[in-house]
Amino acid sequence: MTFPTFKGTSARSVLGGLALAAAAVAFAPATAQAQAPAAKPQYGGSLSIGNVYYTVSPLSFDPADWTWKINQDTGLTYETLFVADLSKSVSRGGKYPFISDAFLPTDAIKGELAESWKMLQNPLRVEVQLRKGIMFPEKKGVMAQRELVADDVVFSYERYNKSPKKLAGYFDFMDRVEAKDKYTVVLYMKSYNAEWDYRFGWGYYSVIIPKEVVTAGPTDWKNVNGTGPFTLDNYVQGNSLSFKKNPIYWDKETIGGQSYKLPFVDNITYRVVKDEATMIAALRTGKVDILEAVRWSEVAQLKKTAPKMQFNRILGNNGQLIAMRMDTKPFDDVRVRRALNMAVNKTEIIKTYWGGNAELLAFPMHPTWTGYYEPLEAMPDSVKEVFTYNPTKAKQLLAEAGYPNGFTFKTQVSAASTDQDLVAMVAAYLAKVGVKMEIQVMEYPAHLSAQGTKTHAAGFHFNTGHSNPTTGMRKNFNTGQYWNPAMYKDPEFDKKIADMLAEPDERLRQVKIRLMTREVLDAAPYIYLPTPYVYTAWWPWVKNYGGELRAGAERPAPIHARVWVDQDMKKSMGF
Repeated sequence: MTFPTFKGTSARSVLGGLALAAAAVAFAPATAQAQAPAAKPQYGGSLSIGNVYYTVSPLSFDPADWTWKINQDTGLTYETLFVADLSKSVSRGGKYPFISDAFLPTDAIKGELAESWKMLQNPLRVEVQLRKGIMFPEKKGVMAQRELVADDVVFSYERYNKSPKKLAGYFDFMDRVEAKDKYTVVLYMKSYNAEWDYRFGWGYYSVIIPKEVVTAGPTDWKNVNGTGPFTLDNYVQGNSLSFKKNPIYWDKETIGGQSYKLPFVDNITYRVVKDEATMIAALRTGKVDILEAVRWSEVAQLKKTAPKMQFNRILGNNGQLIAMRMDTKPFDDVRVRRALNMAVNKTEIIKTYWGGNAELLAFPMHPTWTGYYEPLEAMPDSVKEVFTYNPTKAKQLLAEAGYPNGFTFKTQVSAASTDQDLVAMVAAYLAKVGVKMEIQVMEYPAHLSAQGTKTHAAGFHFNTGHSNPTTGMRKNFNTGQYWNPAMYKDPEFDKKIADMLAEPDERLRQVKIRLMTREVLDAAPYIYLPTPYVYTAWWPWVKNYGGELRAGAERPAPIHARVWVDQDMKKSMGF
């Protein structure tokens, strides 16, 4: 079902004199090709998968803890109202790669737990009709087998909304959620929000959890129980999550005109490995069937040692940044922030660190977001300057700001990051203009906690998912947001974000977001680093797969549930 199109009239005059209409760029997001018609699926066997963030263990098993990783760790078990329509993927003859961490095109969204939905006026609301007959499986000591009903959706929403850990303002546009009857949920809104479907139906904080799990203890992995294709069978911290097939799962997949019950494999293991070399070795030796994130520098050797391995090349979905806290000196001065950007030779980093496999500007808007992304060459000169290596101008700005001899500051880095050498390179560049950057490596939970509590250092290296155009702007630049470690604070900019989110006309939202992007790049709250190309790799016995990564916000589960293993091929290849 498609979403309604709104024809807005506000801010239409912005379109008149703005020379941005032609700024949309064609940008090939992936190299995957449509596959030949699939053979008859095979049931059974197992899959071992290294997810995009394979170095990071689960942060919580309770969705109400609002951890960004919940949909990767529990998405095989917990489901959402809406999901990607994978029949429209490139590998199935469609046009969408489904690789973005949290962006689903409007015409590629379908119901998961929802069968249908419609937006109504007076009052503004969305009525969601749930599928009938979807069951929660029995979980000994937790719950008996029972049907999913509207009260479960209401319960889940209220837990999110009342959680002390929720993101500020996330559900402020909502009035209430009610169960109209056993299978109908009504979402009453105070005002229109362009992200309503994302925030409520397929985003990071949208999974439906039964009250019995909460009663038993939602933070205990042993109590996790949802309507998804797999149940969480075992968890070994720092090692793996193991899932087994849910025998009463409701969904099916149509292949060659025939309908097949899902899932195909009996077991899935998500591997957690902190060491990159260890994970690459596991892939090369067949201990891992799919590795969703492979550094470009590893691919050439993999192609030599495993020539039958399949690859998909994509531009990364993470912005890599060093935040400069604008609420502390010297980073309260824009001249200092711009100076540090100009002190770093980003073009040289692309050549030396990434071997040319990176793009200079791919954040906060991803180049694949046609209409939202504006290339650097179309930007004002002041923005171009932020990305131009100019140590002479950097020293001049530092002197003007009162730091002719530079200064010293600390930058915190996660131990889970595979780019600590990159941070060291940045430090070397800064040293050439008299700025000493001390690097503090922290374990990921402590690193994340420092960001969340705003106790992090003046400098803070982190990766942030692009998410989607509206969220990418809100979460990184809105006052007080979790993913705003630069402490960017501008009341007028906050108003622009609110205005953008309230705009129902996507064409006007695109214009507003392009203008806002210029503004935040010019203000330089971060040392903006290039975005590298990465690869997804999988063995040829992995079938019904073309390198897709997400079917919702950080949620690979619907993709993995549709994969089967050609066990005879795997055996014939010696694995």
